Amino acid sequence: MKSNKPDISVTLGGLHLKNPVIAASGTFGYGDEYADIVDPSLLGGVVVKGLSLKPREGNPPPRIVETPSGMLNAIGLANIGVEAFIKEKLPWLRALDTTVIANIYGHSVSEYGEVASALRASDGVDALEVNISCPNVEMGGMAFGTDPEAAARVTEIVKQNTDKPVIVKLSPNVTDIVQIAKAVEAAGADIISLINTLTGMAIDVRARRARLANIYGGLSGPAIRPVAVYMVYQVARSVNLPVIGIGGIMEAVDALEFMIAGATAVQVGTASFVNPQAMLDIIDGLRQYCSENGISGLAEVVGSLEA
Repeated sequence: MKSNKPDISVTLGGLHLKNPVIAASGTFGYGDEYADIVDPSLLGGVVVKGLSLKPREGNPPPRIVETPSGMLNAIGLANIGVEAFIKEKLPWLRALDTTVIANIYGHSVSEYGEVASALRASDGVDALEVNISCPNVEMGGMAFGTDPEAAARVTEIVKQNTDKPVIVKLSPNVTDIVQIAKAVEAAGADIISLINTLTGMAIDVRARRARLANIYGGLSGPAIRPVAVYMVYQVARSVNLPVIGIGGIMEAVDALEFMIAGATAVQVGTASFVNPQAMLDIIDGLRQYCSENGISGLAEVVGSLEA
């Protein structure tokens, strides 16, 4: 008997996700931290905390500050390092019935290649997401993601060191994000995700001190959603790669904005701090939207913005 239940699965550059809702990197730990309250196997995918070649403690506290309609974070990419991840975290993740994506970063082109190489033979990692918002020590601290050539070089070396699909996560802190997107597409990226956080800061006016020990941090949450939707719209129209939308998604209607603008899937981050069940609520909301509007599959929604 044929089911009338809408199909909310999606396909992303070789990845098949049961639904388009993915836990964003840095907001869901390594997955096991949320396991008592959210079953990761119900999600379309999980992106783990950004992994570096060696363990990193990150920035001193305070590292998170609430802002109007969002939050600033300056965690400093704290993580246990790729080797410890493979030994201590991956066995648990491997048992999940969901797509596991390892977010990776480096401070030089060669570091990106080394982290990718370390994960090459790791059964249980389905794809790599490349964070190009990190400072490039070889170019005086400029982020890889703000320069098309640097972004392309990182993409190329990761592709050379893995046989897994490569997702490149774009920074919004640029003049023309389409230029960066085209550069990483030409360099071999399989999927593009955007946006990473916007740079911002908050000040305690009484103490006349920055609220973050690092002075500035990354702004996320609903405050950045209109910017993110617009950038997804720009990129999705300009490249021939699937796009993952990120930025202030709190409810199903927010996810649908991104999908109508051209995203095939979405990542949810800040919402999990407010409501740990947010991703499950969004998945239910997408099913309900499809049922109420006679949509048999979410593919009908992607890029359906009317002129």
